[in-house]
Amino acid sequence: MKRTSISTGGPWEATNGYSRCVKIERAESTDFFLAGTTAINADGAIEHEGDAGGQARVILERIGAVLHEHGASLADVVATRMYVTDVAHAQAVGRAHGEVFTDIRPAATLLVVAGLVDPRMLVEIEAHAIAPH
Repeated sequence: MKRTSISTGGPWEATNGYSRCVKIERAESTDFFLAGTTAINADGAIEHEGDAGGQARVILERIGAVLHEHGASLADVVATRMYVTDVAHAQAVGRAHGEVFTDIRPAATLLVVAGLVDPRMLVEIEAHAIAPH
């Protein structure tokens, strides 16, 4: 087994002691554990402010980009966890998730939380993918 920590250079990765993604290579497959991802961009701005569905789409694109860069894809996602700050956002986030994972249909959990690090963040998503060799 080989473990690789993948960084995207985010300002909190080193400070808070985490990796954007941890890649575990095994003989038969590679697992990707992607940390909670939000719609904040490199400049610190929130994309799609006030739009939970738009934020979810951006987040899923970012998750897909990390997977693609390291030899996997959204088709390899087996589980997601979605955190929303208001139950009123659940339908929009679920719809965005469904648009991306129409035929893949990973195991999914959606939780309503009291808040995220920045109140403009309406959703955070983490994922687990398994890419066969």
